[in-house]
Amino acid sequence: MGRSYGKCFDPNGARYGIPTFPWRMAPDGMVTRRQLRARGLRPGGQPIAAQVLRPRYRRGPLVAYLYRLDYAKPVRPMTPAKRAALAKANLARRTCPQCRTDAGYVIPASLGACVPCAYPN
Repeated sequence: MGRSYGKCFDPNGARYGIPTFPWRMAPDGMVTRRQLRARGLRPGGQPIAAQVLRPRYRRGPLVAYLYRLDYAKPVRPMTPAKRAALAKANLARRTCPQCRTDAGYVIPASLGACVPCAYPN
C-alpha cells in the first residue's frame, strides 16, 4: 500500500467515523449508488455502510459512499405519470425559446437558443 493510501485505510472507522478504504479497494459486498443502479437496485433506506477515499492534493479528498449489496432493493418501476413528466421536461429542454420549435436536441445553455437562431446568416 502506498504512502498516500495509508491515511485512507480505516476499516474500523476510528479516524473518519465510518469504515474507510482506499480508492478501488472496497470490500466485497459493498458498492456505490452508481454500481447499485447498474444492477437495477437502490439503497432502499439503508444507512451508508462505508466509504472509499482518493486523496487529492489541491482540494479535499474524493469520497464515494458504499452501501451493502445484500440490503439493496430493486428499483421501483417507472409509472406512466413519471414517464409523462419526464417527456414533458425533455421537450422543454429541446424547445427553442426564440422560434418555439423542437430543435431535436437539448439546447446548450451557452447558446440559449437553437443553432439557427443563435447564428443567423
